[in-house]
Amino acid sequence: MSIHFPDPEQATPEGIVATGGNLEPETLLEAYSKGIFPWYSEGMPILWWSPDPRMVLFPDEMKVSHSLRQVLRSGKFKCLPDTAFPEVIEQCAKVPRKGEDGTWITPEMKEAYIRLHEMGYAHSFETWHRGELVGGLYGVSLGGAFFGESMFHLTTDASKVALFHLTQWCKQHNFNFIDAQIPTEYLASLGAREIPRKEFLEMLGKAMKKETVKKKWIL
Repeated sequence: MSIHFPDPEQATPEGIVATGGNLEPETLLEAYSKGIFPWYSEGMPILWWSPDPRMVLFPDEMKVSHSLRQVLRSGKFKCLPDTAFPEVIEQCAKVPRKGEDGTWITPEMKEAYIRLHEMGYAHSFETWHRGELVGGLYGVSLGGAFFGESMFHLTTDASKVALFHLTQWCKQHNFNFIDAQIPTEYLASLGAREIPRKEFLEMLGKAMKKETVKKKWIL
């Protein structure tokens, strides 16, 4: 059974909308459609967030540096969507992150998003080098919005390559925006920017009027 979420505008100053509940597909899809996402550590109750401000990357605003453009032109990496979703989420959980101890991608979270992937709502972009998975990202797609969950790289620029190809996909398929959720300097350096939650929710309402592309994504 899905859960009815409070109005995101009633979130705490930190951005917490609700606690508890479950990670069933219906619950997750309801949350994302309302601008809410789960983020918590193992052993804690599920925390549901809608931060203010919100970090958003508009597909045509990604900053592609000269060096990244050279990498893209070189053919060093091959990037494909939806070929190794479980591996991407596993790597995102394993790769250590600056200032973080442990991971919020718990076994329960992995299972939940793999289920969404099997249903056609969660997607990944994978960066390959000489047959090895060296970077990628995953997130949830609903209507005209892509909700980015996490990204990783084992080789310099590998996650940026995945993000570039995601933005190209979003432009080609008329997505309104990529939700980057929590502000970070790294995402800002790639063109993401903060917008007020109210503005984000208004944009989300328009994006939700579009049809969700649930089939496997193919470049």
